[in-house]
Amino acid sequence: MFCHQCQETARNSGCNMKQGVCGKTAETANLQDLLIWTLKGISFWAVRAKKYGWYDEKTAFFVDKGLFKTITNADFNKQDFIDDIFEAVKLREGIRSFINGKETFDKIPEYAEWMPGNENDIHEKALAGTGGWLEIENEDIRSLKALVLYGLKGISAYLEHGYQIKKQGKEIFEYLMYALDQIAREDITADELVALTMKTGEWGVTVMKYLDEANAHYGEQEITEVNLGVRNNPGILISGHDFVDLEELLEQTKGTGVDVYTHSEMLPAHYRPAFKKYDNLVGNYGNAWWLQKEEIKKFNGPVLFTTNCLVPPDIDYKERIFGTGAVGFEGIKYIPDRPEGGHKDFSKIIELAKTCKPPVELEKGTIIGGFGHKQTLALADKVIDAVKSGAIKRFVVMAGCDGRHKTRSYYTEVAEKLPKDTVILTAGCAKYRYNKLPLGDIGGIPRVLDAGQCN
Repeated sequence: MFCHQCQETARNSGCNMKQGVCGKTAETANLQDLLIWTLKGISFWAVRAKKYGWYDEKTAFFVDKGLFKTITNADFNKQDFIDDIFEAVKLREGIRSFINGKETFDKIPEYAEWMPGNENDIHEKALAGTGGWLEIENEDIRSLKALVLYGLKGISAYLEHGYQIKKQGKEIFEYLMYALDQIAREDITADELVALTMKTGEWGVTVMKYLDEANAHYGEQEITEVNLGVRNNPGILISGHDFVDLEELLEQTKGTGVDVYTHSEMLPAHYRPAFKKYDNLVGNYGNAWWLQKEEIKKFNGPVLFTTNCLVPPDIDYKERIFGTGAVGFEGIKYIPDRPEGGHKDFSKIIELAKTCKPPVELEKGTIIGGFGHKQTLALADKVIDAVKSGAIKRFVVMAGCDGRHKTRSYYTEVAEKLPKDTVILTAGCAKYRYNKLPLGDIGGIPRVLDAGQCN
């Protein structure tokens, strides 16, 4: 394996061991590379079929979800990737059949026509490093292609979240396939890749707007105090970014005596008005993703991961872990996708919760968040007055992802040492390093304005 996509990659260069820092095995990493290679095959034919009127939402979403499943801390289950590779080949051949007779090709790349006969063929191809970064000898080309691909993975994540709500996104889906087709080219130049990188950045902004519009289905963010304590009822802990999963879980737990708590990436749900009507949504439990092992042990009840970030679970609580959507791990329970026009069935996790003890309280009190762009603009006059009076001297954006490295304490140290006339804007889950510090406010304006994180 060689994987360098995440912040924790070994030696800041790449994981090339039997198991990556994230817990992903070399076998799974190689299968992920091979899946992306086959997604490039889908994209090869999709781009060329587009001019003949081809577009298929199922295939487009498969490409999106396939990219999303390969991000760090989402799907660790090798069988998922084997199944997806078979499905990718099937979908690819469907597009190829559509274009057959409409156009001829002098040369078809291997990723656009490779046909595995069985699982052993897939394992052999993956073990050979097919689709891996080290196949690209030119370091500049390799780096630029990686930059584009990781941008596409970020786009795929936001698109997947928003698509669950909006159920449309054709232009963004088509860009994913166009860009995958481009980075698969062996003759692409560094200048072309730089231009593609910039274009991918533009689409990154587009998909953020797309997700913002989708999440507005649940109301615009508003200033909210989020409870950190617990009640004396059994509970379900829900993590990830999927608001539709949260909504359906809350609906299905109403009146059951089972409480629901958010964890880590799901914290921003509390800022949305639509979720405030649920008395069974108690508060947020715990901190950043990397602390989940100790926190899940104390929670006592089942945990639902709707998206990343899943840390490989310990055996003493693994039976309480449920995955859905793009999340997978060998041996955990999986909740299937909702049928068209229907809902996911969370009955199994609810029934398990009823047999569990209430969560152990980790902390008391509240934290304040909900400073999305519209809420912040609503405070503009107050903020401008504070700036004019000199009460606020500067704004600092503290961005990034929290992690288990001790050096991440610099986020805490910076927050504590910033002058008291400074307002901090959050951008990413690194906020868990400072969002519970007693930093106070400036004339009623909190010194930490939490706008959300990855979603």
